[in-house]
Amino acid sequence: MQMSALVLTAPLQGWVSALEEAPDAVFAERMLGDGLAIDPLGSTLHAPCDGSVVSVHRARHAVTLRATNGAEILMHVGLETVALNGEGFEVFVEEGQTVKAGDRLIGLDLDLLAQRARSLITPVVITNGEAFQIVRRDQDRQIGVGQFLMELSPIAGASRAAASGAADQITRQIIVPLAHGIHARPAARIAQMAKTFASDLTLATGPRRANARSPVGLMSLAIRHGDTIQLLASGPDAQAAVTALAELIEGGMGEGAPVAAKTSSTKTAPTKTEPSEPPPPAPLPRDGVLKGVPAAPGLAIGKAVRLSTAEIVVREAGEGVAHEEAALAVALETVRARIGKAAETGDKARKAILAAHQAFLDDPELYAGAHRLIAEGKSAGFAWRRAVGGYVQALQALGDRRMAERVDDLIDLERQVLRALSGEEETGAALAPGSILLADELLPSQLMGADPAALAGFATARGGPTSHVAILAAAMGVPALVAVGGALSKVKDGATLILDADAGTLRVAPDAKALEAAQTALAQRQQRKAAAKAAAHEPAVTRDGVRIEVFANTGSVADAQAAVANGAEGSGLLRTEFLFLDRETPPDEDEQARQYQAIAEALDGRPLIIRTLDVGGDKAAPYLPIPAEENPALGLRGVRVSLWRPHLLKAQLRAILRVEPRGQCKIMVPMVASLDELRAVRAVLEEAKRELGITDRVQLGVMIETPAAAVTADLLAAEADFLSIGTNDLTQYVLAMDRGNPELAAGIDALHPAVLRMIDQTCQGAARHHRWVGVCGGLASDLDATPILLGLGVAELSTTASIAPDVKARVRALSLEACRALAAQALEQTSPQAVRALVQGQTNTPLGGLNP
Repeated sequence: MQMSALVLTAPLQGWVSALEEAPDAVFAERMLGDGLAIDPLGSTLHAPCDGSVVSVHRARHAVTLRATNGAEILMHVGLETVALNGEGFEVFVEEGQTVKAGDRLIGLDLDLLAQRARSLITPVVITNGEAFQIVRRDQDRQIGVGQFLMELSPIAGASRAAASGAADQITRQIIVPLAHGIHARPAARIAQMAKTFASDLTLATGPRRANARSPVGLMSLAIRHGDTIQLLASGPDAQAAVTALAELIEGGMGEGAPVAAKTSSTKTAPTKTEPSEPPPPAPLPRDGVLKGVPAAPGLAIGKAVRLSTAEIVVREAGEGVAHEEAALAVALETVRARIGKAAETGDKARKAILAAHQAFLDDPELYAGAHRLIAEGKSAGFAWRRAVGGYVQALQALGDRRMAERVDDLIDLERQVLRALSGEEETGAALAPGSILLADELLPSQLMGADPAALAGFATARGGPTSHVAILAAAMGVPALVAVGGALSKVKDGATLILDADAGTLRVAPDAKALEAAQTALAQRQQRKAAAKAAAHEPAVTRDGVRIEVFANTGSVADAQAAVANGAEGSGLLRTEFLFLDRETPPDEDEQARQYQAIAEALDGRPLIIRTLDVGGDKAAPYLPIPAEENPALGLRGVRVSLWRPHLLKAQLRAILRVEPRGQCKIMVPMVASLDELRAVRAVLEEAKRELGITDRVQLGVMIETPAAAVTADLLAAEADFLSIGTNDLTQYVLAMDRGNPELAAGIDALHPAVLRMIDQTCQGAARHHRWVGVCGGLASDLDATPILLGLGVAELSTTASIAPDVKARVRALSLEACRALAAQALEQTSPQAVRALVQGQTNTPLGGLNP
């Protein structure tokens, strides 16, 4: 088919101007394509050419046509008009309908829209710009319906399928099951897969679309859980590309709701603002205490060191397209090499963040945006800054805190590339030992570049608790506060500071009494840590001689080795998801058996409790296409998935049974809500034992994570060999609070009396059948909770490996009789804060508590 030029006429009466005039970065930066903008005077949107209606947005404010030559034209009436949910619009066409130039498409109530829309500016955009370019356009004048607007010409060499219409384009509609939609990590994975196909791949939601190879473009679509999207592909392997992409997204990509850090402060981080607009300065409080949002726990005393990030000046005019293109290519390669080298060391969190940076750096849309500006005569630095800046604005405008916090990563990459272009090295603050870094905002590369031996902590005026800087700080063990506000700018360099990230406070210029108290608390913490570490391999026995087992949670051989090194007496929870997620097919029995055997050997004979596969909800595997659910936390997850796919369950049970020496492993079933589920798993276990010729009893326990399991613990204990409480999920279900919602972080505390009463009921039910109860959730690692859990009847605590020595030391300082009295009082409190105050008030009593 010979593609032909196409003349588009004005679909609206009004004033036509350049697309840059649209007060929305998504259009102004041409993220959806090139075109023009019309400020309407007329009340009807008309077809600008002959063609067919590809889509009409459900909010009726936008329509996309496909012209007879394959060009796709998006007309988006007004900005932020989607929020009107169709009010003020009347649609005259439907999807698939053939139209002629001048036909009516949408009627507009201009008076209503003028009052309620952000802007009436109507972008007219060519969305398949890879196949067509605008060769003539009319702008900066008043225009009437049917008058010349622009002329399109096919791009030489463009794929026939990309521009020849629906006949050669593969489309598929899917519902997004990802709990948090398509944010940074899934966007990077989609882009990675898209690059393996030759075809052009696009994701579309309503009239908005993005190149599937562009992580930043995908993020800017603001696709959320439950959204219906279209996958479009044109090219030689279009069908395979669409199928693979659909399977990747519908499989969930292992994406889960992030667990917000627990905080004792009720302050929440604000939505990020434009980087050039720091929080307005505010005076220091009279008492010198600033409040912020905890990003990483800990206590630090040190001197303030202010990080001043100088603005990088770039010239606008370029020195020739070839020169600027070459300069940008060298700069990108320089930064790419630095990121690759930095990713060679560090923990999983650091490597994952650097991988996301690498994906952004390789984003074809960022490069295309810069290339377009270089072709217009701009410098490489100016072009890169403008290309990144458009996406920064778009992500900030989404109103999604998690997306907005990814802006830091883009700003970080902008600075790194601009530094590489100028040949300058990033100059950070000179840190002496005991420095507490203060900044308006800290970028990931700046934190990774700080001397860890000198950095005692940091506080930022802006930022959020789920930002990459916060994740890095927690992984590095650096106490950190974010969202402290504009008053932070009033803190002078060299001022003495007490940063208590646990309490969410930064005390400026403390008096002698406060400083002495903080120094004493810090010294006591360090002494307790040292003493606990020295005695880590001693058993945990209470003052009155009761033995408590302290195990560690594991998810790999390395975790098992860390558990042993920290004195854990076994693993109370092996999360087997590490074998099942982030892969296209499930592990077979032999692979699982090898992995479980390696972990058992790393524990050197210590007990190993293996949890059966716990996916669904906030964890998904690509080969288990769980249908989209309105509330995944209450849907197909845990044991329900295992019973839904019993062949996977049997393979896992057989692999566990093969571990030697026999008897080292116990089996634990997640998310049990009824005795029938336990019996069903027991039946599969007995069948697997018969197949392997095993006659010995294999201990099978259940996790208490649902209120149903807690209130029927006596029924479960009649047939289960042990009960282990998963306090993370139990807390969210008891309190009806999504633990992935940062707005609720301050209220999600497992020491809530309602949760404690569920634990008490579980222990009572287990005691009727002489079954032991353990805790493998986050509460096991909370030193405030230790005496209460022991007092309620918990006999085993499975903690994070690093805290195991502290928990054992805590147990040794306790009297079980006093713990029981404390637990009884705790059940009568009205809030988790009251429970913690009760525990901490016992520090100097015979309880022997260690205040963490």
